[in-house]
Amino acid sequence: MYGMDGFGMFSIMEVFFPIMFLLVFGIIIFTIIRGLREWDSNNKQPILNVNAKLISKRTSTSRHNHSMNNGHNHVSSSTSYYVTFEVNSGDRMEFKVSGKEYGMLAEGDTGELIFQGSRYHRFNRES
Repeated sequence: MYGMDGFGMFSIMEVFFPIMFLLVFGIIIFTIIRGLREWDSNNKQPILNVNAKLISKRTSTSRHNHSMNNGHNHVSSSTSYYVTFEVNSGDRMEFKVSGKEYGMLAEGDTGELIFQGSRYHRFNRES
């Protein structure tokens, strides 16, 4: 039914592949630009020290399957750590922190939160 007259499988792939390539490339560029804007925005913000209380901690784990050339699959995972603070005004802020920092903090801790825009610097717990 379809021949080599421009309406067959070859013409679909000639259109589909470049569109998908541009879409994936566009998403990558958008993500890079968004990250650079957030980084720049944080750098322009003052470093603030505020009294705060750690009200919650959470983790987010993602799993990745990697196909190997020998036919086997390799599975890896990564965990992101988040903490939420409440300041005296009642506002809440969530920050991504390192695993080490996450382990050092406990819900209910109070002290001085130091941050810059959406960038967490540290938390000095009251003794």
